[in-house]
Amino acid sequence: MAIILVRAASPGLSDGAVGHHQVHGSLQGSSQLLKTRVPPRRWMLCSLRYACLGLQPGEEVGRTSAVYSSLAVNPAGEAVVSSEQKVYDVVLKQAALLKRQLRTPPVLDVRPQQLDMPRSGLKEAYARCGEICQEYAKTFYLEERRRAIWAIYVWCRRTDELVDGPNANYITPTALDRWEKRLEDLFAGRPYDMLDAALSDTISRFPIDIQPFRDMIEGMRSDLRKARYKNFDELYMYCYYVAGTVGLMSVPVMGIAPESKATTESVYSAALALGIANQLTNILRDVGEDARRGRVYLPQDELAQAGLSDEDIFYGVVTNRWRNFMKQQIKRARMFFEEAERGVTELSQASRWPVWASLLLYRQILDEIEANDYNNFTRRAYVGKGKKLLALPVAYGKSLLLPVSLRNSQT
Repeated sequence: MAIILVRAASPGLSDGAVGHHQVHGSLQGSSQLLKTRVPPRRWMLCSLRYACLGLQPGEEVGRTSAVYSSLAVNPAGEAVVSSEQKVYDVVLKQAALLKRQLRTPPVLDVRPQQLDMPRSGLKEAYARCGEICQEYAKTFYLEERRRAIWAIYVWCRRTDELVDGPNANYITPTALDRWEKRLEDLFAGRPYDMLDAALSDTISRFPIDIQPFRDMIEGMRSDLRKARYKNFDELYMYCYYVAGTVGLMSVPVMGIAPESKATTESVYSAALALGIANQLTNILRDVGEDARRGRVYLPQDELAQAGLSDEDIFYGVVTNRWRNFMKQQIKRARMFFEEAERGVTELSQASRWPVWASLLLYRQILDEIEANDYNNFTRRAYVGKGKKLLALPVAYGKSLLLPVSLRNSQT
């Protein structure tokens, strides 16, 4: 995708200031450092596919701070490939793996009966995964897919609880290194316990790659060493690590509709977008809770442009500056949800309903933040049971629609 540079006078920044911005979309190219020098002026980078995202019709580029790009500019003034491009390289790898599996049925190196299984066996392992999932989430898949999603979900929960669970204060980088070694053994068919065994069996049945799992562990390492994010480029990479990875793990299990005309890469990109959208929503919902833990998961440069600082967040008073800042953050999260919508319809019929339900329910959290007058310091945005129940038939109706790519090809 072509990228253009646009001169812009961003609010609150001098002409010589340099920032990092990002455009959301499917971009291809090398992930190596680009040595192109950027003139000592304020520039914004815009995708030719998305133009300058965040602009209203007729609005000038210089009047917005919500512009993103596939390139970023480092403090030395050099253009570097953005986090989105690095993540898209992973998307391409996952898509290629799935396409190979669709072309030729895989000859699996690890068969379920060859796994070094706990004595209790796979049936009990999957049953335990199901019990854990029922504590946190509902699933509606057919048996094999449901069990596979259970296994992936449980591994993700266990990984997340290493840094957010009751023993989080005792977790060290060395402990995460051990967890990653355990992951490698799991992929090699050597599970440590019954929950590992369920995921090891799932991996033998679906074309699932280890990279998104490793990247999620990297996100946990980030939580141990980092409590601030300079710009959205850094925050995007964090959101990919802790949530976008789940989408990449799940697509091989969910499957793509046989009638879909969409590219495999676009379906993976949409799954990634849903993970990013969900995590951005989590961040916006939990601003006050995170602040009480000394964490600010908001782009520091955008806070500064809005005339805000960490102290304003710790103080926790809703002002007009905060409202305007939150409007831009919510707008960006919705953009990722819109990107995700285009891919949900391309999934297999059995997978669409639960994914649509997740998307609609999570997106309503943004509506609740607005309904709370952007007070996410002391009020937690919560979607009531009634609204959740109403969303389910809507999600089911959407799941019955033909894939967007097929509808477009028929018009």
